[in-house]
Amino acid sequence: RGRCPARSRSAAGDNAVNALWSPETAILLAMVIPTLVAIGIELTGRQPNLRETVTLAGSVLLLIVVASLTPLVIDGARPAFTLAEFVPGVAIAFEVEPLGMLFSLVAAGLWPIASLYSIGYMRGNHEHAQTRFYICFALAIAATMGIAFSANLLTLFIFYEVLTLSTYPLVTHNEDDEARMGGRTYLGILLATSIGLLLPGILWVYATTGTLDFQPGGILEGHIDGALVGLMLFLFMFGIGKAALMPIHRWLPAAMVAPTPVSALLHAVAVVKAGVFTVIKVISYTFGTEFLASQASADWLVYIAGFTVVAASVVALRQDHLKRRLAYSTVSQLSYVIMAAALFTPIAIVGAAMHLAAHAVSKITLFFAAGSIHTAAHKDYISEMDGIGRRMPWTMGAFTIGAFSLIGIPPAIGVVSKWYILQGTFAVDQAFPAAVMLLSTLLNAAYFLPIIYVAFFRKPEGHSHGEAPIAIVIAITLTALATVTLFFFPDPAIALARAVAGL
Repeated sequence: RGRCPARSRSAAGDNAVNALWSPETAILLAMVIPTLVAIGIELTGRQPNLRETVTLAGSVLLLIVVASLTPLVIDGARPAFTLAEFVPGVAIAFEVEPLGMLFSLVAAGLWPIASLYSIGYMRGNHEHAQTRFYICFALAIAATMGIAFSANLLTLFIFYEVLTLSTYPLVTHNEDDEARMGGRTYLGILLATSIGLLLPGILWVYATTGTLDFQPGGILEGHIDGALVGLMLFLFMFGIGKAALMPIHRWLPAAMVAPTPVSALLHAVAVVKAGVFTVIKVISYTFGTEFLASQASADWLVYIAGFTVVAASVVALRQDHLKRRLAYSTVSQLSYVIMAAALFTPIAIVGAAMHLAAHAVSKITLFFAAGSIHTAAHKDYISEMDGIGRRMPWTMGAFTIGAFSLIGIPPAIGVVSKWYILQGTFAVDQAFPAAVMLLSTLLNAAYFLPIIYVAFFRKPEGHSHGEAPIAIVIAITLTALATVTLFFFPDPAIALARAVAGL
């Protein structure tokens, strides 16, 4: 009898813990933690070591919180809660479904590594306004979590705009004329497309269906038909400016004036990933792939995306500045995701979701390498990088892994996502997307392999130098390792991607 009260107290304690740590709490914490980190950074700004400890600790805590949701979502649970409802069908609400889970894992997993890299880069280059940089970075991650867990178009739009505004100070970080011009292009295009095209599209959806909720299979079937479907799809695809479909891609190379950690944030962790995430989400959960496949007026998207894949790759070939070559590579790789989603088949949706993750770890590795070279060797142009791989083997070894991944060479995760996309082209029996895949892979090789060649097989020139600061080397090694690890252990990512497609 004496043990019963103890068991009762234990059960009560477990219930209290369960009530405190629920999936709904985890969703809220995913947005609150980065926000609190931003406040902590402001309060500790005059103590760099403490400020960066707050950044690293907060990023690791966010990863733990986000990872705690993963088993539930893989098992079929869809944690959700509504923060506020204004009128029926219009609310600020959150739900963790497989695509959002995958996106949030990518962003939360890369934030600690990007933070470590940023410490090495910002200190190594004696950058000014470092406190502001870390604050805006944290706020961008908070917005990214809001996008990932949005349960409807209104919530997604709000956080989408917050992400644009929070990254603007990062793009203009250098505060010179070039940075201000790049920032104006960045802000102008992203706000013009979202307010001028995306918002009208969202209002049209509500007027047509009476709801903005994301639902598997979409919500538009039976409410709209014919040419109007193609027009609405146009508003969304070009309104989602962060996905960088041509000709609204210019903001992305313009933003390369920012420090390299910002480029990594834009290209791998948050901004462009928010764009292609939104594309997949809208196609899968607003329009519905089966509905779009039945509409001839939606066929144009695969051709625009395919054109962007090839055209951006051709432009990348002509860039001598390393970051600009990587920027146009990103424009091309993003349209792999859009083209796959535009095939409107389940297996292609798996490829689109997988490439979102594959591109993230691969491209952040490449940008980390560019920043490492800038920090250690003060070189930004490919024509200056003869023999640099001999002096910076860790950096260029990681660069090689990232490049192989985006070309589609194993053992790197890019070959897995490309294979799923290729299967999607076979499923629809279309020659155009298959030809795009083949041609773009050759172009990927054409603009990446010469960099690897000059780095390792030409004689070094200029004064001797070594690797970048250790924090940079550790970060770039971790992302390269992740690129290879995901090739050998892709099952969790594939499980989430297949769940998005309903497989």
